[in-house]
Amino acid sequence: MKTIASSLILTLMLLAPEATAQQKDPKSSPPVQQGKGHPFACSDYSQSKIFVVTPEGKVEFEYPARHSNDIWVLPNGNLLFNSGKGVKEVNRDKKVVFSYECDSEVYACQRLENGNTFVGECNSGRLVEVDSKGKVVKEVRLLPKGKNGGHGFMRNARRLKNGHYLVAHYGPGYVREYDADGKQVMEIPAAGGPHSAIRLPNGNTLIACGDKGKQTQVFEVDPDGKTVWQIKRDELPGIRLAFMTGLQRLPNGNTVMTNWLGHGQFGKGPHLIEVTRDKEVVWTFADHKTMKTISSIQLLDVPGDVTKGEILH
Repeated sequence: MKTIASSLILTLMLLAPEATAQQKDPKSSPPVQQGKGHPFACSDYSQSKIFVVTPEGKVEFEYPARHSNDIWVLPNGNLLFNSGKGVKEVNRDKKVVFSYECDSEVYACQRLENGNTFVGECNSGRLVEVDSKGKVVKEVRLLPKGKNGGHGFMRNARRLKNGHYLVAHYGPGYVREYDADGKQVMEIPAAGGPHSAIRLPNGNTLIACGDKGKQTQVFEVDPDGKTVWQIKRDELPGIRLAFMTGLQRLPNGNTVMTNWLGHGQFGKGPHLIEVTRDKEVVWTFADHKTMKTISSIQLLDVPGDVTKGEILH
């Protein structure tokens, strides 16, 4: 017995250095993805870039986009995104085929079914629709002309099928729905600072919030404002929600969320998280070598025409 025990101890001593070496080997770092991956397009606000990524997690396209916060892949494969004080559309050859510039910070854009482009101008508080040549064909003012709402007045915004507008007012701390003339018809308080809001087919509203007061969350409310689903900051095992920005609700009911890692959180969590309705994490993506702060995402394996509102993003 003593001989067997001595041999076992010797074996463990010989293996120990090898095990330690494996732990320190940078090649043994965690994989970029956990779970089944998706092809997707995303915007990286801090690096001022947009990316297209394969299901294996490899970047196959990138393009400069100043402080990009919203991105769409159009039916023709082109990418529409905000870029600083404007919006651009580029094709896969990286040629600009549409451009709109203004004097305000822009964090929201959307291609409409009629071919026009919706743009949310943050500082000026303007919601505009522009034609293919970049000419404004409709304007809705949420602030008096000449008033500056500041950097935090507006983040993501969407034109709804009924012609209304859904706007995330990050600084003020609420999501509002406005009619086609800019009259408020709904307000939803959103602790943490709302960044994005999606109107779902059942009439509910899905909202992603930032890190104000450490109240980071993603939640869904019904038309009466009652919360029917919610994920709080420390609710997912092993994951802390830093600052929630982009959203996509999938046909199977899962929700994909972008976990913006700014404000001192670089590298401290996954960029992307997919959860089921029961809050089970089924996919995470974290490429900290290539990306810093993913702010918007569109999965490319979900069928639908974005101009017709068929992608809930």
